[in-house]
Amino acid sequence: MPKLRHYDDLGTARFVTICCYRMEKYLVELPALELMVKHIDAAREQDRFKLAGYVIMPEHVHLVLIPPDGMKLGYVIGEMKSRMAREYFSSDMDGRKGENVFWQKRCYDHNCRSVASVREKINYCHNNPVRRGLVSVPGEYEWSSYNWYQGIEDVPLRIDDCDFR
Repeated sequence: MPKLRHYDDLGTARFVTICCYRMEKYLVELPALELMVKHIDAAREQDRFKLAGYVIMPEHVHLVLIPPDGMKLGYVIGEMKSRMAREYFSSDMDGRKGENVFWQKRCYDHNCRSVASVREKINYCHNNPVRRGLVSVPGEYEWSSYNWYQGIEDVPLRIDDCDFR
């Protein structure tokens, strides 16, 4: 299988998609959602990227992030996925203890080459739950950055000062 290329060090925001193994809906129960939030935040802290937007869907996650110079996106996302999955399986959530595949091996990423592109990807995140029929308006979906952009501070993940409003 050919290796996917990540074009790092272009100074652009990145739109990242990570998917659950076989597109299983592993991210529906509160413990799994909270664990995902915990590991996104931990990766942001450790690897110093800025988070501009996100949505956690039942079977995938979208992140809009701004990496620091020198950050290797594939490695950072791989470590975040690995740590989250290890903690998930060690805690026996959903009775799946002993299994070890939570995520698809690869992730998809797109370099956003303009502010308009970054805004479009953030809006894509916010409207994903509506398109999927999970909610009727973006503000009803707790697991995205939409409400933070509406001025609500009590959200699962804070958004960094990136000025993409």
